[in-house]
Amino acid sequence: MLRLEPRSAPSNLMVYLSPLLAMILMLVVGMIVFTILGQPPFKAFHAFFIEPINDWYGFGELLIKASPLALIALGLAVGFRANVWNIGAEGQLTMGAIAAGGVTLWLQDSTSAWILLPLMFIAGAIGGMLWASIPAFLRTRFNTSEILVSLMLVYVANLILSWLIHGPWRDPDGYGFPQSKMFEANALLPILIEGTRVHAGVLLTLVALVLAAVFFRWSLTAFQMRVAGLAPKAALYAGFKQRKTVWFGLLAGGAAAGLAGTAEIAGPIGQLLMPISPGYGFAAIIVAFVGRLHPVGIALASLLMALLYLGGESAQMQLGLPAAVSGVFQGMLLFFLLATDVLIQFRVRWISKTSTEAAS
Repeated sequence: MLRLEPRSAPSNLMVYLSPLLAMILMLVVGMIVFTILGQPPFKAFHAFFIEPINDWYGFGELLIKASPLALIALGLAVGFRANVWNIGAEGQLTMGAIAAGGVTLWLQDSTSAWILLPLMFIAGAIGGMLWASIPAFLRTRFNTSEILVSLMLVYVANLILSWLIHGPWRDPDGYGFPQSKMFEANALLPILIEGTRVHAGVLLTLVALVLAAVFFRWSLTAFQMRVAGLAPKAALYAGFKQRKTVWFGLLAGGAAAGLAGTAEIAGPIGQLLMPISPGYGFAAIIVAFVGRLHPVGIALASLLMALLYLGGESAQMQLGLPAAVSGVFQGMLLFFLLATDVLIQFRVRWISKTSTEAAS
């Protein structure tokens, strides 16, 4: 039978090469999937990975989708490094968008963009942090699982958004559609590249990437959280506070998700509606791990994940494939990454039946 045995010295090189290997395996298996679906594999490959970004507008769409993915993944990486598992970034994104949208609907008729936009982002960050504080409080007070609590709160956040756009915030001139009023120009982010939809929210993500790199490299708090993740007993012996680690990890993820939600409604969407995102909060978990919880890796992984979103839309229009094909590629990427990580830490050995019986 097969048995996994721990390696005495896992390869540090393969830790960083495994995301690339996972991507190659995803592409190979993807070609097989296209063939099974009755599509010429190279034509399907071109439609999925090349066609979406073959012009300047398509490249802009890539940046728009990569921006929230990278921003949320950076926040999640703060907690993941300390084994604080925030799985509810999608709900925190939604609550951040709700908070920012509420500020917009209240102030957009009487406030300039120079004041309104910062207020929106402050409200969005606070909204995401408040939603993340619920699993943080329950974890530190009652030792509940932040995985389950943060995940279940996603559905609560969606129900709150649904109630608002079907009820008090519903656009009276929206022909009955469940949506808020369209935001005025002073509540929208400026366009950075003419002829595309690339907005100033991309700059926010770039600043966050730089700040995260500095934080992870030189911050004492980041060092404490890293130690807490790698060696909890050593962190406890050194006097590092676990409660602080849990709160900081979850609030960082909530703030980042809330900012991403604000950038979505102030950017390409321009109003509150269902859904705010196509699952950025969940996809960012994959981005964080493919990027090895490092800002540079997260930036590259977010571009790949954004391409999978665009490729799914392109394959749906050009090849008639189902929309779920994008999720299939995301799932394969995560599966192969986890598989390669297991093989980095363990080796597979064949143990014969006679050897097993002799050992027993």
